[in-house]
Amino acid sequence: MNKANQLAVNGFHEAFKACFFILFIFLAVTVSAQSSLRTERSRNDSSLLADTNMLSTGDYLEGLERVYETLNKVPTVTASFGRIPEIKSKLAADDSTISLLKQRLSLNVRTFNLQNLQMFRTLLDEMTDNANGYNDIILSYDKDLDGIKKEIAALRKDTVIRQIFRTKALRDSFSVQIKALRLKRVGTDSIIRAATNTLNGLRAHVATNELAIQELLYQTNVQLKSIGPKAFLKEKRYLWEKRSSTTDAKYPEFNQMFDSEKKINTYYFKNTRSNRVLLLFTGLLFFVWVFYNFKSVKNHGKMDILEDLNLRLLTPIPILSAFTLIFALAPIFDLQAPALYLEFTQFLLLIILTTVFLKRLPRETLLSWGIFVILFIALSLVRLLGVSSQAQRWMILLINLMSTAFGVIALRKLKPIAGNYRILVIAGTLYMLFNGLAIIANMFGRTTLMQIFYTTGVYALLHTVALIVVVRLITEAFLLQIKASRMRKRYADHFEWEGIAKEFSTIISYLAVFIWFVLLTAHLDILEFFSEVIGSFLSTPRKIGSFSFTFGGVLLFLGIIWTANFLQKYVAYFFGETGDDTIENANAEHSRLLITRLVLLIAGFLLAVAASGLPVDKITVVLGALGVGIGLGLQSIVSNFVSGIILIFDRTIRIGDVVELGNRKGKVKEIGIRSSTLLSDDGAEIIIPNGDILSNNIINWTLSNNNIRVSLTVTIAKPFNKEEIVEMIKTIILDNEHVFKRKAPSVIINPLNGKWSTVKIFFWCNLNNTDAPKSTISEAIYQQLAEKEIETL
Repeated sequence: MNKANQLAVNGFHEAFKACFFILFIFLAVTVSAQSSLRTERSRNDSSLLADTNMLSTGDYLEGLERVYETLNKVPTVTASFGRIPEIKSKLAADDSTISLLKQRLSLNVRTFNLQNLQMFRTLLDEMTDNANGYNDIILSYDKDLDGIKKEIAALRKDTVIRQIFRTKALRDSFSVQIKALRLKRVGTDSIIRAATNTLNGLRAHVATNELAIQELLYQTNVQLKSIGPKAFLKEKRYLWEKRSSTTDAKYPEFNQMFDSEKKINTYYFKNTRSNRVLLLFTGLLFFVWVFYNFKSVKNHGKMDILEDLNLRLLTPIPILSAFTLIFALAPIFDLQAPALYLEFTQFLLLIILTTVFLKRLPRETLLSWGIFVILFIALSLVRLLGVSSQAQRWMILLINLMSTAFGVIALRKLKPIAGNYRILVIAGTLYMLFNGLAIIANMFGRTTLMQIFYTTGVYALLHTVALIVVVRLITEAFLLQIKASRMRKRYADHFEWEGIAKEFSTIISYLAVFIWFVLLTAHLDILEFFSEVIGSFLSTPRKIGSFSFTFGGVLLFLGIIWTANFLQKYVAYFFGETGDDTIENANAEHSRLLITRLVLLIAGFLLAVAASGLPVDKITVVLGALGVGIGLGLQSIVSNFVSGIILIFDRTIRIGDVVELGNRKGKVKEIGIRSSTLLSDDGAEIIIPNGDILSNNIINWTLSNNNIRVSLTVTIAKPFNKEEIVEMIKTIILDNEHVFKRKAPSVIINPLNGKWSTVKIFFWCNLNNTDAPKSTISEAIYQQLAEKEIETL
């Protein structure tokens, strides 16, 4: 039993050992598998997050490569700061100019030249804009530099790169790369530090200049504001008073002032462009335009067709004409230019105008012009002599006295021959008046007022003459364009150009008067005042109910509409379409021209609406209401109203025209919004609704000219010499003073039967004078036929 129990116990122990061994093997395999899984996961996490010591060599090299790429961006970024040398150079020039302006404004000169003060302000405004531009450029450079700095700072937080530099084994492994990287970093730090210092220095330099510019602007504005009140105060002693000391005998600061003024002028033209480039381009375009048309006519061998245009100023090589245009318009293109520049350009204008006038003006008129030129030059030289202020005042007084006397004499001779140039009489009166006022201001010590008066008087007359010449030049160039275009299209050589020239020159004259007025107010130092007052009036919002508008917007709207209408009308003239005999040459080009005119009108209207600022929603509401009203029975009224507007703008008929409307004929007496009035030959006034005028065929005898073809018929007996009869009749017609010679008469002989022939005679004369030439010519023909013993019926 014991042995059996012993065997059972031993069997149990063996079974237990076997189970325990199996369990141990299972646990070992499980733990080994989990350990392998954790190791694999840890390796994967290390490669993804770079946060353990299990990274590969490639990972470290990629990290070092990122550092190299970032550091290599630094020279590229700083190399893009290409405008730094330019800014440094301009700032140095600004420093020099600021120093000159400080010196100029600090001189002990009681009376500043008004033109120069305005130029100082313009120059300082330009320097302020330049400083703002410098700041924008520096700010963009600074932003780029900050961006690269942030990229470099981000590299320091990269765990891979940090591990390379913290682990000795890794530093030893990548020692070559780290050494090169450290050298690269030293160079990069130097570049960044230098760029940062440069940008900070430039920013500080610009800020310093801005403070100096603002101070100079303040001083300049104070001087300009003081000119008005100071002009009417006693600045110098009375001219007849004796000097209290000898200090006034010299003008010690003149050379210094003149030298600084020249340097400031140099900087002004070097650093301000204003509209001078546009002015030069305008002159060049005018030269090319005129030269091309003359050359085109000459190449066709038809220079003789220009004889009837009476081109008094234009020449085939219009160099003088182009320079006249440039220098006459120079002041308006640069209102705040330095006084020296203004005097120099106007002196050149005088020389050019004198050259133009030499062979074109009568001797007496040319002599008057020569006296004006001498007085102008004398007045300009006084300022450049550098004499004492007392001596300068006496010289100016003498010149003003001579100018006033010259103005009185010239006006007496000018008034009878002024003709259409009444503005010249006005300018002459102003010349005499302002010189007289300058004399009074000089005598009573008002030197600023004296300077304003004599400058305004001289330039008012000069600008008047120059602008009259410019208007004539542009008108002649326009007529030349029409003539050359007609020649290229093989139209008739002659066209009625007098009316076109008059209308075109009138429109250009309005623009010239506006320019003259702007220049006059600029010389009187009231242009800014006028601009502010008129600008405030035009820009102030007005309300009618809920509708808001400004007079400026309305004026702009009407101005654009008028300009579009002007362009659509004169674009045809520009291409030689004068409306008299071009109908016979109608082709596809006429259709394109009509489309162009329509596009100009539509584009002008849309541009006017957009530019005027009128609310489109309000316009659509008004149009909708009008549409409803028209639909409810206002068709007739609206039709007449719209027709009246069309007649006014399209000018199909004009006041004074002789027209036929159906069976009604008469002279247009009035064109109204709803109806128009005709005055018949019997004296009756015929009132016709405008809608009826446009809905009927209109015969306008005077739309483009007053010409009418008159016809005569004479029956003569055979036999006769046909050529002799034709020549005789044409001679009689051309000898009559009322017949237009430019349009050849026509004589047509047709046999009536074996014994008689009819002679049909056609010739052209004025519409308002047909009976007298018809009767005279008819009587002369019958008389000549009787003398030749040719029987007539």
